[in-house]
Amino acid sequence: MIHTNYSNEDYNYYPKKQKSDNNKLILALIFFGVLNFFVVCWAFGLFDPLFGKKRGRNEDAVPRAVAERTDPYPDEVARIQLFKDVKDSVVNIDTIQIQQNMFNWNYVEKEQGTGSGFIWDTQGHVVTNFHVIQSSLNPNQALKLRVTLADRSSYEATLIGISPDHDLAVLSINAPKSKLKPIKIGSSHDLEVGQTVYAIGNPFGQSLSLTQGIISALDREIHSPSNAIINGVVQTDAALNPGNSGGPLLDKDSRLIGVNTAITSPSGGSVGIGYSIPVDTVNRIVPELIKNGKTLRPVLGIVLLKDQYKSRIGIKNGVVIHRVEPNGPAAHAGLKGLEIAPNNQLKIGDIILAINNKTIDNLSDYEKVIRQYRPGENVIVKILRNDEEKDIEITLGGV
Repeated sequence: MIHTNYSNEDYNYYPKKQKSDNNKLILALIFFGVLNFFVVCWAFGLFDPLFGKKRGRNEDAVPRAVAERTDPYPDEVARIQLFKDVKDSVVNIDTIQIQQNMFNWNYVEKEQGTGSGFIWDTQGHVVTNFHVIQSSLNPNQALKLRVTLADRSSYEATLIGISPDHDLAVLSINAPKSKLKPIKIGSSHDLEVGQTVYAIGNPFGQSLSLTQGIISALDREIHSPSNAIINGVVQTDAALNPGNSGGPLLDKDSRLIGVNTAITSPSGGSVGIGYSIPVDTVNRIVPELIKNGKTLRPVLGIVLLKDQYKSRIGIKNGVVIHRVEPNGPAAHAGLKGLEIAPNNQLKIGDIILAINNKTIDNLSDYEKVIRQYRPGENVIVKILRNDEEKDIEITLGGV
């Protein structure tokens, strides 16, 4: 057996050393804690009142001198003037729902939607998109329309006419003529890609916002709320957002060249692809809405054979007239549809090849071309009958 003898001094050595180390650690922690406290107090200026100082402050401070402003650039001057010229013609349009307060049974107004528009004439007619006011047509809701002018005066609006196929609507307000500043009308048939354009509207309900861009493309096609194709649409990179719908697209001369109506956006905000209904279409449709409350669609008074059936009978070009409506424009002009021969064979009548020298190869072409005209206008219809081409003048009807 091995015995190890420890003296008292050896036995107490290690505990005493450990105790001394712990004391040093505690003192170090206290020191650094106090030091950190003073550093934080100094950083936040907690000692400033004790020393009578306010660091970074100067009792003699005064406003700085304003730097001299130089003259604006010519394009800035033009842009500023354009906004001043047009702002009084642009309006905000709200769809208001009337609700009854369940606590006191009073009626309250709740905004359902907002958009833009512009003053058309001094009679109080206001133009906007159909989809801006579409919800007001819901018979199951008590909705009204409110138009707010640039001076923030508001008026209840009456719906005068709609054209869902063109995404256009006309309202009327009873405002003093002194407040009604009609927008200047331009043209869209002579627009050029790259031309500078401006949009004024109420994006997200923020009134009278001006954005600038260029015409990015022409002759685009978009679908209207009724799923009809709107042709000749102007594409722009001027920032358009929800709330801009129904507002004007302008050229450098403050003239209306389009009605902002849609954007292409995965996020719902502007990504630089906006669409405007061309003013030539607007200037044609709006007077009809003011007169009749609706637009008359131009027709020839015919029913056309569907494209898939046309190919089955070996027809490649043009559109085949399936049936001619009695007493319609085409009937008066002598056009013919399909017939059944005595031997029960199908006899082809007339094939429309063009209208006013605009080639037609399918139903889409026909709809695109015919919509460019108005009821009562004369058009030259090129037909193929018995392998012989003929030009026939026809006065368009309307439905």
